[in-house]
Amino acid sequence: MELTVPAINIWAVLLATVAAMVVGFVYYQPKVLGNAWMKAVGHTSESVASGPKPWVYPMLIVCAFVTAWVLAGAAWISQEFYSGSFLLNALVTGWILFVGFTAARVLVHDAFDPRGLKVAGFTILNELLVITAMALVIGVWPPAA
Repeated sequence: MELTVPAINIWAVLLATVAAMVVGFVYYQPKVLGNAWMKAVGHTSESVASGPKPWVYPMLIVCAFVTAWVLAGAAWISQEFYSGSFLLNALVTGWILFVGFTAARVLVHDAFDPRGLKVAGFTILNELLVITAMALVIGVWPPAA
């Protein structure tokens, strides 16, 4: 059996990483869903005024990069298996992985949170938008043949 490594466009992965950060920035703006999320989580304007710990944003960037890299590899595998539109394969693969790994795991995790599932909807919607944005970037910029 020959081992094949997925072809990944690093530029698409880097741009998908940026897209994830932009989606999160917009999503959590107070006038978008930030105020509702803060209420569900139990934050106030004062509690978030000082900003996150210094390690948070570098960690978010690394995690977004890892997610984009894995999605790009999975999209390539899907493309090799199904052929057709790379964009469609990237989107469908992203959504399948989102439902199977992200949404399902968030629900399991948040079921044990003392706040119940009040925050889960915010997390799941944000992650769906992030995965969709990443899949769009990766899908329109496939790796070179």
